[in-house]
Amino acid sequence: MTTIEQILDLARWAPSGDNTQVWRFELLGPDQVAVHCHDTRDHVVYDLDGHPSQVAHGALLETLAIAASAHGLRADVARRPGQPDTHPVYDVRLVPDAAIAPSPLLPVITTRSVQRRPLSTRALTAQEKQALEAAVGPAHQVQWIEGFGGRWAAARLMFNNAKLRLTMPEAYEVHRRIIDWGKTHSSDKVPDQALGVDNGTLALMKWAMASWERVNTMNTLMGTWAPRLQMDLVPSLACGAHFVLRARQAPAGIDDYVAAGRATQRFWLTAAALGLQLQPEMTPLIFGRYVRNELRFTRLDALQERARRLYAQLCRVTGPDPSTAMFMGRLGAGKAPSARSLRKPLAELMK
Repeated sequence: MTTIEQILDLARWAPSGDNTQVWRFELLGPDQVAVHCHDTRDHVVYDLDGHPSQVAHGALLETLAIAASAHGLRADVARRPGQPDTHPVYDVRLVPDAAIAPSPLLPVITTRSVQRRPLSTRALTAQEKQALEAAVGPAHQVQWIEGFGGRWAAARLMFNNAKLRLTMPEAYEVHRRIIDWGKTHSSDKVPDQALGVDNGTLALMKWAMASWERVNTMNTLMGTWAPRLQMDLVPSLACGAHFVLRARQAPAGIDDYVAAGRATQRFWLTAAALGLQLQPEMTPLIFGRYVRNELRFTRLDALQERARRLYAQLCRVTGPDPSTAMFMGRLGAGKAPSARSLRKPLAELMK
């Protein structure tokens, strides 16, 4: 591999929503690459205005910059003018720079992953929190939700949001596409063994996911208690803390979300370097923004009303103004997951 190909081969390990990998690479020369990105707003209810995808774009660009540091290169990034926000292009030039040292985050680029199972309830140390807060940079800050009371409040929020997620036909369409059944690893989806539920619940989920009619029937007869307990309530209680990554100013456009993605990836990689595991908790923020902007996201009126009530709960947990909240998750000490999403090989990501 050439140097630029080695860098891209590491950069492709950046996280993206449901492992969608919303980028492709076009080599323009030995030191220049165009990163062609897109969002999934037209068919993914979780990708409101493409902003979650734009956070992923930022995570990719930050990972690329960290990968470049292994070669003493600085990654200069410019968003190409004239491109729609739905399909932005980022021109990246790799520049030799004597001030660039290999990043200490390099070793965890490929091992960083999502852990959806319970973690240790050990509180984060002052040193861990200091390192994580420093990682996000001056334009962002970290809000901690910790202690049993904080974890319980976050757990109730996640548990209640999960009912919205599991009873919404628009969300079902997303889940149907992205779960890779019978797998511990998947190059372009989420393997079912990484979902964090027991085998009995997993079997019921697989049966139900064959059609929305089955999902609706199972929800009516059995409710959604089992998956919500296992995927949301218990993990939310079993962690060291929940966190909200906040911008110091309310985001005004795509560049602000990309910057938040870069900060998020530094935070996540720093957590991995500290031996901490992390799980994103974005659903409350996304559906809260639907409510705040008075946008309809489902054909079911009852779910629209539920989302309005959940927005009030979100404000009680994170504070009265969630507009600067760019990313939310839980983290704590624990084992790395045995099942996880992988990535498409570099050859499949080249234009």
